[in-house]
Amino acid sequence: MDLDDAVLDHPVTTNSSDGTSIATYDLGGVGPDVLLVHATGFCAGTWLPLAARLHGLHLTALDVRGHGRSAGGDSMDWIATGEDVVAAVDALGLERPFGVGHSMGGASLLLAEIARPGTFSGLWLFEPIVFPPDVPTPPPGAPNPMVDAARRRRAEFPSAEEARANFASKLPLSVLHPDALTAYVRHGFAPRPDGGVTLRCRPEFEASTYAAGTSPYTWRYLDRVDCPVTVVCGRSAPGPPMLAPGVADRLPRGRLEIHPEVGHFAPLSDLDLMADSITAAIRTVD
Repeated sequence: MDLDDAVLDHPVTTNSSDGTSIATYDLGGVGPDVLLVHATGFCAGTWLPLAARLHGLHLTALDVRGHGRSAGGDSMDWIATGEDVVAAVDALGLERPFGVGHSMGGASLLLAEIARPGTFSGLWLFEPIVFPPDVPTPPPGAPNPMVDAARRRRAEFPSAEEARANFASKLPLSVLHPDALTAYVRHGFAPRPDGGVTLRCRPEFEASTYAAGTSPYTWRYLDRVDCPVTVVCGRSAPGPPMLAPGVADRLPRGRLEIHPEVGHFAPLSDLDLMADSITAAIRTVD
């Protein structure tokens, strides 16, 4: 599919349930409606390289609060991200779309379906961040490597080219497909008058997302998600891949799909493989 990334510069905004302004995007295409929801720290534009490999579909996306061109706040509320998704579905005029989510985006889609059952015809979720209640929640102020790393994230660069070179040279973003990395810098950073760029998802907001992400709220209500859900995970490792089997098992119509050759950034690194997986999942919907 030919996609014009300039559409990402002109979002249609809508208000989430609490009044937060959410950026939504119609990426084009003809076919069943599909809504793409990004991972923490990313934005709708990072889906473009994978979206270009999806055919016969009407593709849409949003920036979750605090990310991309959506408004944020002082800290993240994960339950509210589900409301952001519902608001985007309505603003885009989608009729029971198929939801595609990566990491936090997968959890947001589940939260949307929990909040308004029947919103989605089906879901494809790559390593959704859904913690069972037996995972201990770190007390406030306790060390958290993800939170600490986010707070240290560099947010300003003299140019987009320098930002891209920085991320391409070191983990974790060096694993991204070159096109996905370019899309991340293109849409995840705002241009400054001096020619520099500034990260749209501010480090402190990203840190608050990781800090809030261990709530077991989503897990408690997974049995309310009645649409078919393909839960996809990569190689076994501590963290998101270990959550996927439990999520798939708890969902009434969940199915686990394992790709041991990929890591957590597979929707941004292994584009052809993930596009094939999404296409196959969409074809199985009633």
